[in-house]
Amino acid sequence: MKTELVYSLTQTFEEHAQQTETGVEYWLARDLQHLLGYAEWRNFGAVISKAKMACEVSGHPVSNHFVDVNKMVDLGSGSQREIDDLILTRYACYLIAQNGDPKKQEIAFAQTYFAVQTRRAELIEQRLLDAERVSARKKLSATEKELSDVIFEQTGGNQDFALIRSKGDHALFGKSTQVMKAQWKVPDSRPLADFAPTIILKAKDFATEITIFNAREHQLSSERAISKEHITNNEAVRKTLLERGIRPESLPPAEDVKKVERRLATENKKALKTPGALDY
Repeated sequence: MKTELVYSLTQTFEEHAQQTETGVEYWLARDLQHLLGYAEWRNFGAVISKAKMACEVSGHPVSNHFVDVNKMVDLGSGSQREIDDLILTRYACYLIAQNGDPKKQEIAFAQTYFAVQTRRAELIEQRLLDAERVSARKKLSATEKELSDVIFEQTGGNQDFALIRSKGDHALFGKSTQVMKAQWKVPDSRPLADFAPTIILKAKDFATEITIFNAREHQLSSERAISKEHITNNEAVRKTLLERGIRPESLPPAEDVKKVERRLATENKKALKTPGALDY
């Protein structure tokens, strides 16, 4: 397929994209029919039916991606007639392309086009999740640094910080820090939190924030008092997680957050060199 045609088809597809009031991107099936080289709605309707079945088999609610609508069209006589149409998400368009006639040049293009665009969306989503985890880890580090400062201010030293933190871990996981490090295969020289899922990072951060607040509010001035407070808060957070079906010690480890951070930094550098480009 010639470069000029690829560029033309890409521009045409993007020009027909619309957005809902909430910013969700969509195409109208009647527009897509012609973009994909189908002269008759009846034939294109058969392709849509196959795409709906593929959507259902993949575990996605059909109604989230294929929405029936009616619209008025102008007739040659100057009158109007109501016809059926569908609002299609990008994923729905991808499924339609995959179930279309591959002999059609437009279908051959669309199969690759929507597959790439869908993959781009997946990559963006993963990068957002990675960035969220890195941010949660940095936030926990800052909060634990503040707890260390509070311990120093109110007990005269912060040599008990590691002990207090480990007691909090035991209360949150129901297992010691060392047992969890062995379970998650965390190197001895690395913090357990560097391999914790985002939900655990935020849970630890929340419990630590409460400890800081109450340690200051109640002027807790001993390791024993602060440890008791920290244990209570981690037990409360654990109880909440368990009630929501999340067992902290049963969660698998996440990727080393340092690797995630390096990957994000590398991808950001690439993006600056090639604006608008994504690897796929």
